Amino acid sequence: MKTTCLYTIAASLLIIAGCSQKKKPDPKQADSLAVASGEELKLPPPFQTKSVQVFAEVTGWPKDTMPTAPKGFKVNMFANNLNNPRNLYVGPNGDVFAAQATTEASGTAAVKNKISGKSQSQNMGKSPNNIIILRDVNGDGTPDQKGVFLSNLKQPYGMAIVGKYFYVANTDGLWRYPYTVGDSRITKPGERIVKLPAGGYNNHWTRNLAVSPDSTKLFIAVGSGSNVGEHGMANEARRAAVLVVALDGSNEKIYADGLRNPAGIDFQPGTNVLWAAVNERDELGDELVPDYLTSVKEGGFYGWPYAYFGQHEDPRRKGERPDLVKKSIVPDVPLGSHTASLGLAFYDGTAFPEKYKNGAFIGQHGSWNSSKLVGYKVMFVPFTNNKPGKPEDFLTGFIADPATNQVHGRPVGVAVAKDGSLLVADDAGNTIWRVSAAK
Repeated sequence: MKTTCLYTIAASLLIIAGCSQKKKPDPKQADSLAVASGEELKLPPPFQTKSVQVFAEVTGWPKDTMPTAPKGFKVNMFANNLNNPRNLYVGPNGDVFAAQATTEASGTAAVKNKISGKSQSQNMGKSPNNIIILRDVNGDGTPDQKGVFLSNLKQPYGMAIVGKYFYVANTDGLWRYPYTVGDSRITKPGERIVKLPAGGYNNHWTRNLAVSPDSTKLFIAVGSGSNVGEHGMANEARRAAVLVVALDGSNEKIYADGLRNPAGIDFQPGTNVLWAAVNERDELGDELVPDYLTSVKEGGFYGWPYAYFGQHEDPRRKGERPDLVKKSIVPDVPLGSHTASLGLAFYDGTAFPEKYKNGAFIGQHGSWNSSKLVGYKVMFVPFTNNKPGKPEDFLTGFIADPATNQVHGRPVGVAVAKDGSLLVADDAGNTIWRVSAAK
């Protein structure tokens, strides 16, 4: 994504199926607004461009090829030959946990895989459904021990360790298992403490977790079950929201909603402020609607499905809920339309230069609903005095050939390792990358 003084959202495309709505753009709906990052966001009118599908083809990483980090950093392969490593979590002793899962038989395939010779849609239904553990005993930046930590799960994604429990957010529920720091495998049965609505539109099956700063609550991110509520809002109960529960799963409430797919959630270091990376809706045109990073206010409503990026009413839900349109909160930082901004981790380490302290890293899984490939990189949003600044590229090189829509891999989950390096899950490349400060 390129940024200029007038922040123009990177081009993105919408699904062909949505093109049947042949409404002429209303020039009055094209406007701009200030956002917390200090940029001016200019939004085009809906349907200014047609909605199309442009899938990437995954070619894999040739030998001696890897992503590119800014000057002063080096990249190495932390682990490879994995099976759809989607999300990452770092334990208190430095153990790295990778949730391996993918979408199941229903839904829209996002890529075609040249390595296997099959499209991702042909590989659906083969989700590994496990969590692996990677342990770097020697401290050389690559794990010495690797194994299956927990298996027989249901599309796991979010992970957390609190007290004597290891928590796992499956697509259909939050589970906890007895755990002692240093365990290499969980063999004792767990218990489901929260039932969650399963599945979801495209890849909205993910359920992420964040632990409150005082370690008394768990926040659960649940994406919508549709693009824009087309299956009826009864199908969206407890969805497109961040839920909060006690550590035993009790006292559930909706913390905030109207968040179409808040796949990445994390607390800003040194504060009690929850932030989310939100994957926005499709089928309105190349530059609508921008994904975003936002602080999440308790009781806040962020627009989905009735409005987007504040009080811009979605024409497909026009006139249905003017009350909710009016109360829709403007997100803090736009991240480009259709970039699939899914991963989020605040940098709480000490190994990176000062500008990265308390800033946010965002894994952009990449587009399928854009006329050209957008996303497919890791972004960084600096924070000064707890306020976000202008997003910038951090880890690039995932796109192999934009002319032929070929990519080496797709970054998703991001996590800060105990040594202060940044770990990036590349699910399509079956790799975890490690970015460290060059010495």
